[in-house]
Amino acid sequence: MILAAGATEALAQTTWAGFGGDPGHTRYSTLNQITPANVAKLRQAWAYDLGSMGRKWEATPLVVDDVMYLTLPQGADGVVALDPVTGKQLWKYEAKDSRGRSNRAVSYWPGDAKTPPRLLFASGDKLIALSAKTGQPVKEFGDNGVVNLRIGVADNYPTGAYSFSSPPAIYKDLAILGPSTQETGRYGPSGDPRAFDIRTGKMIWRFHLVPRPGEPNEGTWGPEGWQERSGPSMWGLISVDTERGIVFLPVGNPSSSFYGADRPGTNLYANCVLALDAATGKLLWYFQTTHHDLVDADLAAAPILFDITRNGRKIPAVAQVTKLNMVFILDRLTGKPIYPVEERPAPKSTVPGEVSWPTQPYTVKPAPLGRLSITRDELTTVTPESRQFCLEWWDREHMRNEGVFSSYGSEGTTVMFPGTIGGGNWGGMAFNPQLGYLFVNISNLGTIGKLAPVPPNSRRSAPSGLPPLPEVDYLNGPAYTRFQDENGLPCQQPPWGELAAINVNTGDVAWKVPLGIVDSLEAKGITNTGTPNVGGAIATSTGLVFIGATRDKRFRAFDAKTGKLLWETKLEASAAASPVTYRGKDGKQYVVIAAGGPSDAGRGTEFEGNFPQKLIAFSLP
Repeated sequence: MILAAGATEALAQTTWAGFGGDPGHTRYSTLNQITPANVAKLRQAWAYDLGSMGRKWEATPLVVDDVMYLTLPQGADGVVALDPVTGKQLWKYEAKDSRGRSNRAVSYWPGDAKTPPRLLFASGDKLIALSAKTGQPVKEFGDNGVVNLRIGVADNYPTGAYSFSSPPAIYKDLAILGPSTQETGRYGPSGDPRAFDIRTGKMIWRFHLVPRPGEPNEGTWGPEGWQERSGPSMWGLISVDTERGIVFLPVGNPSSSFYGADRPGTNLYANCVLALDAATGKLLWYFQTTHHDLVDADLAAAPILFDITRNGRKIPAVAQVTKLNMVFILDRLTGKPIYPVEERPAPKSTVPGEVSWPTQPYTVKPAPLGRLSITRDELTTVTPESRQFCLEWWDREHMRNEGVFSSYGSEGTTVMFPGTIGGGNWGGMAFNPQLGYLFVNISNLGTIGKLAPVPPNSRRSAPSGLPPLPEVDYLNGPAYTRFQDENGLPCQQPPWGELAAINVNTGDVAWKVPLGIVDSLEAKGITNTGTPNVGGAIATSTGLVFIGATRDKRFRAFDAKTGKLLWETKLEASAAASPVTYRGKDGKQYVVIAAGGPSDAGRGTEFEGNFPQKLIAFSLP
């Protein structure tokens, strides 16, 4: 199996052994059958059809030893094994009594002389080990193949939000993973990442994301804010430098997402790229991308591992894209920025009791990839109707924005830009080592909201002996909402989605193009709008970038050198997922994408109700 970022070419030629292709999540393939010259000839080879259902499907399949492994959609948790040449189902496992999110992928462990290969995946709040050959639970793992992940971290909160949406990272015989937890309220299950023995299911280590007394960086949550603190979530995708034994974790935001009077300080290790010793969980370094987060700027994409060449010297690097349109490129061994990062003054919170952090980090190189603010003058003009809707909404709600770190206030309505699904999301990045290009897809879409006191009859009591919950703790109304018109068109000027290439050896943006179209606007001659997008790209050695992700139900291939669109095909549903490529036993190179319903960025009639869910494979004739 692929054991390291930059694994051997022979292995990469046939497999896609992890969510990111390799443990460093480069999402790069050395296969060379499909090229810029012939990619336009791609045709559907087969499809695995799950029918129509109103469930989100963000699955990325794995292909190992001529078998494809695929997770099922949300609400139908399970795993299927398919023939990667024909799409024929080989076996199916359905999880029982699961709750929470479905997982985006399984993880594959190759086994050893004594133990055959296993699949690891999380279903709700359970970690399950299956035989890679039969799909049956491994009885020696945990309790007949299942480990209850709530034990030890969520015992006091049996109904608290606690589930897993990302596959475990594999390091030697360890499965390393972290949970998704609540985003409102202080008290609840911990978000700590943990490592489990793949043979037995025994916990090997746990890292406290909220430092306790006596641990490094204690006090960054105030004198009492660490006690019984829910989260921060660790739901993003984890990367591993298997050669050096380092695991890299993208840590989420504190709870509550938009109000932090009960957590004064920088709130380490929330919003951090965290480097731990993969064998022991010992802290090596951290880098925080947002201090005392009030804008839901959780890290979700996998930190991506690659080498940079500067002044003739090779530097092992790790890059992290954020929801705020920034890409931080750090030294993999120290966590120090390779390119300049500046602490700049940030907008001050207007909410009583809140003490926002005075400065926030900004990337100088690479420059932010998309819009960081919005004014009334920058509202959409794509159609008169959309402009009128958005202008009237802006004026009626007394909207404001003071820059990228503008937080929700107690007066008027704040437009956060980028919003909580803006910038780069969990889809992450891909890397071409030949070009030294990092490929990033972003969304330009704001969200709006404001804070208000919690009504007396809605206030939750604190656990016995702990400080009471604050009276300002939630957004006014059922939730914040996306800043778009009644037809789902964003309220600011396009582009609404973009694909960019960053030259990691210089820190410069090599090219950037709109990603996606709006069919109704294209029919009127309005082009180059892009669309908000959720999902990721892959890169190939022949100079291609494949990506779905967009609202418009398309799957595309771009020229990696220039950003030129070379091929696209219409799908039956949005591909809110990441593709894979592999070589089948018939000698053909395949590219596969899950088309499974609405993107998280989608809204409007075309994203409502049931929708087709198919895994679709493409190859050359």
